[in-house]
Amino acid sequence: MNFEDKIKTLNIKLPEAKAPAGNYVATKISGKLLYISGQISIDDKGELIKGKVGKDLDTDKAYQAAKRCGLSIVTQAKNACGGDLSKIKSCIKLTGFVNSTETFTEQPKVINGASDLMASIFGDAGIHTRAAVSTNSLPLGVAVEVDAIFELN
Repeated sequence: MNFEDKIKTLNIKLPEAKAPAGNYVATKISGKLLYISGQISIDDKGELIKGKVGKDLDTDKAYQAAKRCGLSIVTQAKNACGGDLSKIKSCIKLTGFVNSTETFTEQPKVINGASDLMASIFGDAGIHTRAAVSTNSLPLGVAVEVDAIFELN
């Protein structure tokens, strides 16, 4: 099954690609690597998912926020590949940032939202290396931000 079929089978609706909010590009291809800038947590209505995990959001809500970041990553990857996800060979790495309290320690569980999404869409090609980092603040007050590196065919 190809990646587009898998998205349909999973009944996933990809969000609209958001333009960068600063002096950078959303994606950049170098050789066979596709770099995707950090995608922030935005819900299915286009509203920012804001707050500090461990205070304003629990681990489950933050997991869903990370999953939303993952959906935006897939959208950006699709755009960078001219609408053709078959150009993706594998997901190499995700780096997830969690806006969390200093006592919150479940960042890996939060970023699993994005990781699980990659595995569900891309199968074995979605298995990646990863970092899950706590931070005291993220742009616009969002709860989660995730960036990605993919290998192209």
